Amino acid sequence: MNKVIVTAAITGSRMMRDVAPYIPITPEEISQSAIEAWKAGASVVHLHVRDPETGLGSQDVELFRRAVEPIREKTDLILSLTTSGIPGRNLPIEDRLAPLALKPELASFDAGSINLGGNVFINTPDFLNQAAAMMAAAGVKPEIEIFDLGMMMTTLRMRQEGKLADPLHFQFVLGTPWGAPATPKAFLHIYEYLPPEATWSNIGIGTGQLPMAMMALIMGGHIRVGMEDSIYLRRGVLAKTNAELVERVIRIVREYGSEIASPAETRAILKLPI
Repeated sequence: MNKVIVTAAITGSRMMRDVAPYIPITPEEISQSAIEAWKAGASVVHLHVRDPETGLGSQDVELFRRAVEPIREKTDLILSLTTSGIPGRNLPIEDRLAPLALKPELASFDAGSINLGGNVFINTPDFLNQAAAMMAAAGVKPEIEIFDLGMMMTTLRMRQEGKLADPLHFQFVLGTPWGAPATPKAFLHIYEYLPPEATWSNIGIGTGQLPMAMMALIMGGHIRVGMEDSIYLRRGVLAKTNAELVERVIRIVREYGSEIASPAETRAILKLPI
């Protein structure tokens, strides 16, 4: 069996502590949570940062730097930095792409627009073209986030046009209120269009987290967990750390008979510079 990459999505951009009392907010909390997730066995961390005053997502490069530097000093984690900002607020393109200056190995690439969070999360062709070009120039691999089949079609068209280079890496994001549901049927419909040699990982939002992780496990994919996607360890029980969510899924992967990819092995699987 292939080794399984576990990604920890440390904090999103919207959930506040009235709903998620343990979610990391400050750069120091975010970096510490990432380090704990690495110790638990994650090889990739997907990072948003928050304005420490408001708690809302931010694309401030200095906040990213404060979170990223301790992670780079203390771990060999692969960093995936967000380019979304706060979906629905639709920040200027230059703000969204500013974290690329920190040269992460991965960066999110939301491959189309979608209703999200009560507003429209806008990812225009102009944004996608600029993001693809800047990531290529910076040596950053796009982590292509797919919320529905239309986003896969957009990605395949950009690949055909030479704007996205093989081998592609996908994150299937299933279970958002207005996107594809976190069901095997919905996942398989999108999966059918996966290009050759692509790597992929599943995200299940809320109660979809474990079912989509299991789909990835049985079909040779990879898994993302974390408080950005679900704040519960089990029904009615809040996770107190991202590490708990990582430990749970790693335990399941090992019981299934698979092994967890180290950061070095993950770089090889994703064909990143080692």
